Amino acid sequence: MTIHFYAGSGSPYVWRVWLALEHKALPYELHLLSFQAAEHQKPEYLAINPRGKVPAIVDDGFALYESTAILHYLEDRYPSSGKTLFPGDAKARALVHRLLAEADNYVSHAIEKLVGEIFFKPADQRDAGVIAAGRQEFGDELARVESAMAGDFLAGAVPSAADFAVYPFVALTRRMQTKFLASLDADGLLGPKLAAWAKRVEALPYYDKTYPPHWRG
Repeated sequence: MTIHFYAGSGSPYVWRVWLALEHKALPYELHLLSFQAAEHQKPEYLAINPRGKVPAIVDDGFALYESTAILHYLEDRYPSSGKTLFPGDAKARALVHRLLAEADNYVSHAIEKLVGEIFFKPADQRDAGVIAAGRQEFGDELARVESAMAGDFLAGAVPSAADFAVYPFVALTRRMQTKFLASLDADGLLGPKLAAWAKRVEALPYYDKTYPPHWRG
């Protein structure tokens, strides 16, 4: 059974699910929605996700949205497919759960100031103070993540849902720098352990397949 995966290019929440689908070697059909054409607000998509946001999946007629819920569903529904998103050991699994919660409740919120100022305001209307404060807040959250690293990846020796939840936010700051604000110094937000970790994520065999299409070139 093929999973229908509804996505939007560049969304960090979409990217985590895309990485997870590849990590678990699950068959899926990608439906890339256009934000510009407001395809995420059309009735046929609102029937899948009434909030009108991405990502969402439909698996054998079962529609599900909210990226973290999707990660748990993929693991529970297809435990023997591909590689695990959540370790079997209770303590290691709890660590992944905690990192997911931190990604959703702290890391994502910390980057919001940067997104709001850099992506959604013209250059001459950006508030440098807000950008500086947002950069500091996001950097502080990344430092907390780095201090708790448990191996080559965030929760141990192998990739997990935790890596797929955090990495897209790191990549998003790089996109902000290359596309909109050269002075952001996105890589300067990473300590040495996180910088090495990011390279390991980028070396995963399916990484390039999941890279946001509209970021290329």
